[in-house]
This record gives sequence, structure tokens and C-alpha cells, in this order.
Amino acid sequence: MTTTDMPRKVDAGRGRAPKKRSGGAASGGIRQAVSATTLLWILACLYGLPVLWFVLSSFKPASDLFSYPLTLVPHHPTLSGYLTAWRSANFSQYFINTALVCVITTILTVGVSCCTGYALAKYDNKWLKVFFVCILATTMLPGEVMLAPEFLVVRNLGLYNSFAGIILPAVLTATGCFMFRQFFLTVPDELVEAARIDGARELSIFLRIMVPLSRPIMLTLAILSFQWRWNDYIWPLLMLNDPNKFTVQIGIQSIVGAQNINWSVLLGASVISMIPLIVIFLVFQRYVMGADINAGLKD
Repeated sequence: MTTTDMPRKVDAGRGRAPKKRSGGAASGGIRQAVSATTLLWILACLYGLPVLWFVLSSFKPASDLFSYPLTLVPHHPTLSGYLTAWRSANFSQYFINTALVCVITTILTVGVSCCTGYALAKYDNKWLKVFFVCILATTMLPGEVMLAPEFLVVRNLGLYNSFAGIILPAVLTATGCFMFRQFFLTVPDELVEAARIDGARELSIFLRIMVPLSRPIMLTLAILSFQWRWNDYIWPLLMLNDPNKFTVQIGIQSIVGAQNINWSVLLGASVISMIPLIVIFLVFQRYVMGADINAGLKD
């Protein structure tokens, strides 16, 4: 046997080297995964603990809310706060009013934002760019600064103390327009050009191609818009003076007394107001989180 036929130790060592590197890479990946998971659990606890305390405190009697030492779990759980809150406030009417405002506003917000985002993304016009900059500029101003001019405009239009006065100013949002514009920018222009070559009109392209593709964005904006309108307090407080038209947040504020606050009743009413938002999130989260936003966007 010649020397060239004998196995060399150097070659064998080189063959074993990649195995050590792969093991190190695997352990590094595990460490990164564990650290990321640990960080997420820590954040979940930081955000979840106050909510858990808030919900459990709503089952405590008023005498136990500020007892020392403070306890997380109620020793004598009761539903008196919920029952008193439901009886003292016209929650059924408040829920109907708020649901009406939220549903109409959400539908209009999604439709207007979708149309605006498509025009800003797929039409090349300098005035559209200026209009987009103006929309984004509204996010740089505090909401309180815009309350006075919006109130004057709505009052002069004769919409004071009406649901229309709450709905119309909230239809066009910079967040919705930006979301749809950024999404439609990812849609290849060749897809639109191919539809135009086939003889499709602009409205048909928008309704049959763009709208189905943007379904995940529509659902996401719908959930956000419903949440914004449900939790809105300042604008309905300025626009409404008829108790029969009050929304949920104004109804909760009406429970608070001028001299003292029944915290048990206030906590119960606050938890009641959270139930529709939780239900909507649980119903629609799988459509948002499980949706493939990039579906159909391959060149």
C-alpha cells in the first residue's frame, strides 16, 4: 500500500470540525429562542398583572378595596358592583348608541381609507403627494388642539347633539390611509397593468383585485377603528347633551359622584364596557393573525 492510500489524520479532523460548529450554532439558536421567550413572558406579566388586578378588584366589596395589606384575590367575592352599575346606569341604551356609532364609523373608515390608500399608492400625481403629506401632518398635532375647530365646524353644519356629529369627523384617519397606502405599494404594478390590458376598468380593478388582496389590512383597521370609537370619551362628551344619546364612556362617567366615588361600582361598570372589545378581538384575531398578507403578490 502506498502512502497516498493511507488515511490522513488531518483530513479526518477537518471532517469532524463542521459538526462542532453546527452544535454551537444550534445551542446559540436555542439560547436566542429562550431569551426571546423569556422576554415575552416578562412583558406579558408586566402588562397582564394590572389588568388582572383591575378585574379581580371589581369582585371585591367597597370595604375591601383599600384594606391593608392589599390582596390580589378577593376574600369575599361579590357581584354587587356589577349589579349596582347596571341598575344605576342605562347601560342597554348606552350599548346600543355606542354600537351604532362604532359600526357605522368603522365601515366608513375602512371604505374611505381603502379608496384613499389605493389612489395615493397607484396614481402618480404631485397633488396627491401633497395631500398625503397634509394627512400625515395631522398626526403631528395633539388631538386637543383640533377639538375647537372641529367643534365649530360641526356646530355650524347643524350636527351638534347628533350621532352624525360624532361619526363624520372620525371617518378619515391618517393611520388608515397610511396602512392602505403602504400595503398597495407592495402590490406589483404589473398586476394592475395586466388587468387594464385585459380591458378592466379602474373601478373593476379596485373592487375585484385590490379589495380582496387587502382583506387582512381591512380587518386590522376595522378592529382598531372599533376600539378607538368605543373608547372615545372627549369628543362625544363635547357633542352630546341628551342623556338618551350618551355612549358607554359618558355613561360610566355619569356614575362618578361629585363628592365621593363608589369604586366598586365604577370598576364593575368599567369591566362591563370591556366585554364587547374582548369578544370582537377573540372572534376576529384568527383572521388577522392567520392571514397571509403577501398572498397573491408574487411576481
